[in-house]
Amino acid sequence: MSCNHLNNNYMQINFNTATFKDFEKIPGFNAVQRASKFGEFLNFMRANDHLNYRLVNVTGCRPETEIITPYSNGQPVNVVSLVSNDYLNLTQHPKVKAASIAAIEEFGTGSGASPLIGGHLSYHDSLEKRIAEFFGRTEDCAVTFTTGYTANSATLLSLLVDGDAAIVDSAVHTSVYEGLKNATTKSFPHNDMEALERNLKFFEGKHDTILIIVDGVYSQDGDIAPLDTVHHLAKKYNALVMVDDAHGIGVLGKTGRGALEDFDLLEKVDIITGTFSKTFGHIGGYVISSPAIVDYLKFQSRQHIFSSTATPASAGILKAIDLIDEEPELRAQLWKNITYLKSGLASMGLNVGTTCSAIVPVKIGNIALTGDTGKLLLKAGVFANPILYPAVAKNNSRIRMSVMATHTKEHLDKVLNAFDYVNQNLHISI
Repeated sequence: MSCNHLNNNYMQINFNTATFKDFEKIPGFNAVQRASKFGEFLNFMRANDHLNYRLVNVTGCRPETEIITPYSNGQPVNVVSLVSNDYLNLTQHPKVKAASIAAIEEFGTGSGASPLIGGHLSYHDSLEKRIAEFFGRTEDCAVTFTTGYTANSATLLSLLVDGDAAIVDSAVHTSVYEGLKNATTKSFPHNDMEALERNLKFFEGKHDTILIIVDGVYSQDGDIAPLDTVHHLAKKYNALVMVDDAHGIGVLGKTGRGALEDFDLLEKVDIITGTFSKTFGHIGGYVISSPAIVDYLKFQSRQHIFSSTATPASAGILKAIDLIDEEPELRAQLWKNITYLKSGLASMGLNVGTTCSAIVPVKIGNIALTGDTGKLLLKAGVFANPILYPAVAKNNSRIRMSVMATHTKEHLDKVLNAFDYVNQNLHISI
């Protein structure tokens, strides 16, 4: 069969049900042809007002922001923003801004080198010690990365080699899967502890390392891992546990230490990973573990040792960490907002799933209907993300919202009114 014949067949793809995943590999297409076909799909989405991605934001992470939409003739319009994981809105906190500005004045705008050859500055050292202390560990129990993504992928690429095994919840972040190419890997259905135990029995005694990997809070459904059961099974089968609690820190726990704090496991889990790009209002990632594992990563993780370190502006994270304890009222207000939005959506018969966090989905299922919902919401002045396969299952598309402590009742009422309008027109309720 000729390449041209394959290309002509693929021209018949139904763009109404297509997702970005469909263009990663197309039989008979070279890289340029794949890109061209994907460009046709993007144009289709634009023509149907479904391309609510990469919209230009001109005012930063705020509960109400200005963006350039497909309907605004190139001019910014004011919308209620539900797309930021800046849960406590610390990106805009004056004390955090002041700390970043002061560090830039002292150190300049960049670090200039990787950590091993001169790029490990005093603020990096302070940040590693402070984030370790935040989790109740000694100061030598943390290493930082320039992104949360690489905190996961780089750690796993360094720690797991041929002969090791990983057992992962099917809903973990993409960065985890990227880090598992060297290990034997099995995934289990989301939060299915019976399936986890079956995998542990299968791997028992066959591998040098067995590592269970779960999230504290899952990024699409906003639900929580049964960490007590995970920990119990790990001990029973002599496995290690890694928990990525990027979405739980600052939101869950009596003192904002996340899902692990709720389960009293902060000092019992082998590896904790997370990001500074959500509650802490900056960018970067961290790994909390034993001093031995942390030292190993500092000198063996290629993404760590061959990347320039974070800019001096990241010194603002130090103040953000302090504010988790200094201003607990931010977390209290966040939970008031979460409860108000969830109850309002549920009262309309909308499916918010099992979320127990600041991530609030409205599950719709149908891809095209989800795109239409995102379009109508944006036209109504509400910016929320349509989430499609492969981020979620093909039949589980949804609108994903992130609630912030600084959303007002007026903001949330606008969101609820917009969903009521959408539901009347598109019938997205259960």
